[in-house]
Amino acid sequence: MAELMLFRRDADGRDVELAGSTVALEVELQRRVEAGLERMLGIRFLASEYATGPWHRGRIDTLGLDENGSPVVIEYKKGSDSALSQALSYLSWLESAHHEFEALVRKVLGAQAAETIDWRRPRMVCIAAAFSHHDRVAVQRLPERIDLVRYRVFEGGLLSLLLVDSSPGPPGAASSRRTRERETAVDIAPALPVTPSPSGVGLVPECLRDLYAELDDALTAWGEVEVAPLRHYIAYRRLVNVASVIFRPKHEAILVYLRLDPDSVALEEGFTRDMRGIGHLGTGDLEVRLASAADLEKAAPLIRRAFEAA
Repeated sequence: MAELMLFRRDADGRDVELAGSTVALEVELQRRVEAGLERMLGIRFLASEYATGPWHRGRIDTLGLDENGSPVVIEYKKGSDSALSQALSYLSWLESAHHEFEALVRKVLGAQAAETIDWRRPRMVCIAAAFSHHDRVAVQRLPERIDLVRYRVFEGGLLSLLLVDSSPGPPGAASSRRTRERETAVDIAPALPVTPSPSGVGLVPECLRDLYAELDDALTAWGEVEVAPLRHYIAYRRLVNVASVIFRPKHEAILVYLRLDPDSVALEEGFTRDMRGIGHLGTGDLEVRLASAADLEKAAPLIRRAFEAA
């Protein structure tokens, strides 16, 4: 299982490892994550301890809507007890409660957010101190979209969240680079949907296929990355979206929105743009415009920085 090690440099210049621990109470973890939910996980908060009614007989720890419009159920365990069965039960509730969930989104986030809900990709996030081998095997076998996230707390108020395993959900909903390479040995670019409809119609524009194939390689070169073709863009995500890809065939260009602070980049007119405060499809504050392989080569350090920071 993946391990996160933190070190602090002492007065003598030596690196001393910080010992991680678990929370004393489960609610402590829940409140900490809920307070920073959007920054930590890219999920907008809807409700805490949400009652699922007499049939499902439970209370969802945290209910939210992620940056791609997917409904999210979050369950916490302070130790290594499995939260999978409980979370799966709540996903079952979610399937039967579309109207109730939409009304909640409308009440908390507004009508526009309610109209963007993507019911094809409901998601559950299990946050615990550890996961067993059986949990990780189960995630790969289950058809639901699941993230297993390991937490640790450190002195000084530090909290770490580490994605240790993930399932992209139903076939065609999303994939990782490893999954796509396993399923086909041919060039995948012509088959990737750009504006998926229920029938799966919509392909990468012919004029941009070669450039997109190279961009896809660049965006999936940094370990396991989930590639999710959504209604208006393709999201490349780990715990949160790291990049969003949009095609502009009339201009023979690809727009990439990266999760990078524009203030940390020397902006170049016609190549990079600060999108803070400017409405756009996809997520990410830095827009990078690619029209050639040379543009992609110039963008490579920015892509690397975005993924290293994710």
